[in-house]
Amino acid sequence: MSRDGRSRTRTYAVGALALLALATGCGDNGGGTAAPAPAGTSAGVAQPTGGAASTGPAGTPAPAPAAGDAAAWAKWNLKPLAPAPAPPADKPVKLERTGTVPVFSDIKTSDKVVFITIDDGAEKDPKFVEMLTELKVPISMFLTKDIVKNDYGYFKPLQALGNHIQNHTVSHPVMSKIPPEKQKSEICDDQAALTQQYGTAPLLFRPPFGDGANTPTLNTSVQQCGPRAIVLWRESMQIHDMQYQAADKKLKSGDIILAHFRGPKELKGATMTQMFADLLARIQEQGFSVARLEDYIQPPAS
Repeated sequence: MSRDGRSRTRTYAVGALALLALATGCGDNGGGTAAPAPAGTSAGVAQPTGGAASTGPAGTPAPAPAAGDAAAWAKWNLKPLAPAPAPPADKPVKLERTGTVPVFSDIKTSDKVVFITIDDGAEKDPKFVEMLTELKVPISMFLTKDIVKNDYGYFKPLQALGNHIQNHTVSHPVMSKIPPEKQKSEICDDQAALTQQYGTAPLLFRPPFGDGANTPTLNTSVQQCGPRAIVLWRESMQIHDMQYQAADKKLKSGDIILAHFRGPKELKGATMTQMFADLLARIQEQGFSVARLEDYIQPPAS
């Protein structure tokens, strides 16, 4: 790479991270107080049936989450989580090809499972790839183009584990503060880039900070760009514990948890793997398993 190219890359990286520092991470500041997500509905209301079963990257069947062996968990100072049950044949969420997209922050299920979603893509710690490879904990990745474009390849081993890549805009703006055409370009351009890089069009969208999730303008923009649902969250992981929206500060079956690709600078010295280990420990303490979000969602019929 030329000196000018390196300079542009450094300028981009500083700019993208500076944007996150101003209002970092979709309701989570990596260690302080997280703003609650806008009110979303619980997913699970029956919609017209149809469509193929959930698939993994490049259309391959997504394997059911499997627990890593005890030695692998011990390496990360953790006790093994109970394996998630087999994905339901009758998906609680059934998406339609056209029309208004649903907004939800949890999945209606009797399975004692929660779902981990990780946003943005700023921290690209190789140890985290090693950790997920060994523990086999499923995640969903909501990636922001301007934050990941300097290293699209980092996320491909995570995708190869069966984890899905979803849409989180190009530049991480406050969506309600930009005009409709800009909203559309933020979503559509991220959709195009992620589809090109990872071989599968994102099915789900998450607005930065959860902002504008329930507005007709944003819903229309999402419809025009391809994702078929807007996904919010019930809990957000900070550094060592979660911030809860529920007054009892407890996980519920089907809760969607928000975390971020963050490192020591944002996590007050903690690493991405330490933060994720603490998240898994908090989940285990409450007796839950981790399932793959997309295994509970039926895509629209082809």
